[in-house]
Amino acid sequence: MAKALLTAGMTIDGFRLEERLHLGGMAAIWRVSRDDMTMPVVMKAPFLDIKGNLSQLVGFEVEQMIMAELSGVHVPRFVANGDITVQPYIVMEQIAGPTLKEMLGAEPMAAAEVLSRGAAIATALGDLHQQNVLHLDLKPANILFRDPDTAVLVDFGLSRHEHLPDLFNEHSRKPAGTTAYMAPEQYLGIRTDKRSDLFALGAILYQMATGVQPFGSPKGVAQVRRRVWRDPVPPSRLRPDLPPALQEIILKCLEPVPDRRYATAEELALDLRNPDLVEVTERGRRQERADAGIQLRRLLRSRATLREIRAAASKPPPRAPIILVAVDVRPDLERMRHALLEAAVSVLANMPGARLACLNVMQTSLVPSGNVDAAGENIHVNRIAELRAWAEPLQLPRGKVTYHLIESRNIAAGVVDFARANKVDHVVVGVPGGASASKLTMQITSGAPCSVTVVRVGDDRAE
Repeated sequence: MAKALLTAGMTIDGFRLEERLHLGGMAAIWRVSRDDMTMPVVMKAPFLDIKGNLSQLVGFEVEQMIMAELSGVHVPRFVANGDITVQPYIVMEQIAGPTLKEMLGAEPMAAAEVLSRGAAIATALGDLHQQNVLHLDLKPANILFRDPDTAVLVDFGLSRHEHLPDLFNEHSRKPAGTTAYMAPEQYLGIRTDKRSDLFALGAILYQMATGVQPFGSPKGVAQVRRRVWRDPVPPSRLRPDLPPALQEIILKCLEPVPDRRYATAEELALDLRNPDLVEVTERGRRQERADAGIQLRRLLRSRATLREIRAAASKPPPRAPIILVAVDVRPDLERMRHALLEAAVSVLANMPGARLACLNVMQTSLVPSGNVDAAGENIHVNRIAELRAWAEPLQLPRGKVTYHLIESRNIAAGVVDFARANKVDHVVVGVPGGASASKLTMQITSGAPCSVTVVRVGDDRAE
């Protein structure tokens, strides 16, 4: 079972918990040590047992998957991760430098520091993008510094790897991120455009230069839509001594339509390092935000602007075919699970390059309050562990198998909705026997947006 309470002095997989450094709403950060290690490391342990929140479980899975793929000085070195059935954690290099959030005070930063620190962040972001990862939750708390010229990006729970399944998007179509820094296309649910991170960096640069956030502190995702027609106060209005070139850079990052921003983080870093070479347009000389008449006209055409934003956002990268296997984890269905495993092998052989998505649907009327069973174990965590155990004999590589848990009032509807939302190419479902099981299978086969293989226990044939 995933542990919820960690204490100093505990040892987990050889890592000794020395001191709790941070306690957040979703995870704790501990300084840890191991006898064979000299590099300072920390352990990030999510709270999966307390609230039973599926988004936390998905975020932890995403961060484990992505951190294992990253390298270089602009991310913490990945060391190890813990088994979700015992104690979920990620151990990584400890970055001694401060977070940008800790560096931001009541007074704005000097323009020269905004430029130099900003260039370091843009360089780190460019390196991340070169490794095919979009951060999608860039904010001051997720930026650290090894030294003034070397930024480090952390917290990849909402991130996307272009060559791996986007687990977060597959579980929820709702916009995700920190609303104060979120790009308009993220409000639309688009998670494929690297320029979304440049918008977030523009909001951070604005905050560094002025001491305030460009869009305030939105209370909900719906307020992100306002930035399509409501521009921020020009930074120089709040800080008259700000160089026009720096304002030009900041406001270019904050353009609502991605095509009007910088194309890459590298281009942004170049301008931040060479402000004298920046061509200052009306953006850089602006002293007032748009008047009421202009705002009204923008508001009236905001739907058209949103369509423009959607069209401008990058097309999603090519995706591997998805084979969805609906797995029932009830103890008395071992023969059915074995038959599903054999069917999955057969379908994978006929669809080269496909990814296997293992799905379990929890009927909401049967989910205990708090998502904790009578033994005090987190049901979500245990279900994911059972899906992993089911697929383990296949020995599929990273990125070729994913595990999904959803809640639905109707099991068949849950399978069909997941298949439709994620453009699944083929569904494999089992019939353990009985009229109710046959009815459920008929609902899936009739509603699925793709071909379906029906596996029957005791029958070598598959439909």
